[in-house]
Amino acid sequence: MELYQIVQVVILTLVAVLVLRVLVLLALARGDLGRAWLSIRAFFKVITDPEVAKKVEPILTPPPPEPPKPPRLSGEPLRLLNVLQRDGRLLDFLLEDISAATDEQVGAGVRELHKKAQAAIKEHLTLEPILPGQEEAPVEVPAGFDPSAVRVTGNVTGNPPFRGVLKHHGWRVRSYKLPAPPPGVDELVVAPAEVELP
Repeated sequence: MELYQIVQVVILTLVAVLVLRVLVLLALARGDLGRAWLSIRAFFKVITDPEVAKKVEPILTPPPPEPPKPPRLSGEPLRLLNVLQRDGRLLDFLLEDISAATDEQVGAGVRELHKKAQAAIKEHLTLEPILPGQEEAPVEVPAGFDPSAVRVTGNVTGNPPFRGVLKHHGWRVRSYKLPAPPPGVDELVVAPAEVELP
């Protein structure tokens, strides 16, 4: 093979590689010549300018995203508990170990707690019975009843209406008034710590 033939093969190979690269660029750019040309310019700019390379690096390898923050809990469901703790110290009573207390001590504590908690509930909630009537009275549960409002127990067979004995009339909240705390107050604090200074 003569020298001019070798040169010709090398030139044809280089042209073929160049054409192949252009075709690959066009395919990656989905036929957009502007984007293909931009990629060629960007390649040479990154190779020749270290400042451009520093700016492109975060685009090509972005930092991992920050983990999402857990949603902040709402204190709204705790507002009645806040009232019962504030007015009757309900949590203190329920979380206290009363196993060593006498029945008289527990009874005295419950009597005071009952009075204060009842007053707080009556002030903030308007309750109504779900089923009217006295306990142990006969009652009929109609067809299409709401199972979240009426729980049927015992020998449940067939389809409603059911006839049975009222064991508890249930409660439904008709309205409530539990004002939101002032801005800046943490609603998740049910009872603040108390510190007495000398």
